Amino acid sequence: MNRISHRELFCRHPNNPILSVKDWPYEVNSVFNAAAVEVNGGILLLVRVEDFRGMSHLTVARSDDGVSNWDIDPEPTLRPDPAGHPEELWGIEDPRITWLQELQKWAVTYTAYSKGGPLVSLVTTKDFKIFERLGPVMPPEDKDAALFPKKFADRWAMLHRPVARSPNISANIWLSFSPDLKHWGDHLEIIYAREGSWWDANKIGLSAPPIETSQGWLVLYHGVRSTAGGSIYRLGLAMLDLENPARIIHRTDEWIFGPKATYEREGDVDDVVFPCGWVVTDNIVKMYYGAADSCIALATAKLSDLVDCVLKYPASDPQYWWRGG
Repeated sequence: MNRISHRELFCRHPNNPILSVKDWPYEVNSVFNAAAVEVNGGILLLVRVEDFRGMSHLTVARSDDGVSNWDIDPEPTLRPDPAGHPEELWGIEDPRITWLQELQKWAVTYTAYSKGGPLVSLVTTKDFKIFERLGPVMPPEDKDAALFPKKFADRWAMLHRPVARSPNISANIWLSFSPDLKHWGDHLEIIYAREGSWWDANKIGLSAPPIETSQGWLVLYHGVRSTAGGSIYRLGLAMLDLENPARIIHRTDEWIFGPKATYEREGDVDDVVFPCGWVVTDNIVKMYYGAADSCIALATAKLSDLVDCVLKYPASDPQYWWRGG
């Protein structure tokens, strides 16, 4: 069967990287893995910032066009609070932001790095200045979490990625439900890492929060392939049922974006593209991603092209193998 490759659906911005340590108002080691939302017609990034101890905090950067003239908070916006929240002892990382219309608040899920390992924590905010901590909502080890913007049967839903301590168990994406954003249950394993030589074998995780489309919930995820030269992080797509997000209805078998540019292939961690946020305006998706754990880059695609791409891959077809299909 002849197929057109979909690995170049996203187009890198010519100004990449759009943010790096040289842009920062205070000294840091690296800036990467930013959540992204549209606020007042501009783009707001909540950036993971790593200091020279190796610990991370979160800082807001704003831009009218989402590319240039960034207004960056002069000091950390959200710092770890190990005194009040010991699970944040070694920093906070990799935020994802979801607007909860019912609550009229932004919900920020992020990874808190505790002595017991990374876990999912959650804060809410109305202005990205004052934050209300709900604390940890998943035990370690767990990360790569984002909320859906609406309830299902009067419960909130969250995608996340637990990691078993056994090296023989794959890291897969799970779905959980909550009546109050604090207490979570009915955990379901819904998207499995593949096996063998696949690009997303053994370890996958959610990237940006899911986007609601007429065809289903569009999910962007990363897959990690271990090679003799190290790990390679690439991106793929899946589609979940609109009414039942536990049901995966499509999933690409090829990656749609991977490290190629120098700023993606060389850095603190080589060969990494890692989006934590994307914004949709007039069918254009702006994907903000950490490149090689060292800077922030931007790539764009048509939302309709992403949807058309994933719809070509029925999850139940054996030639597009996925465990449980």
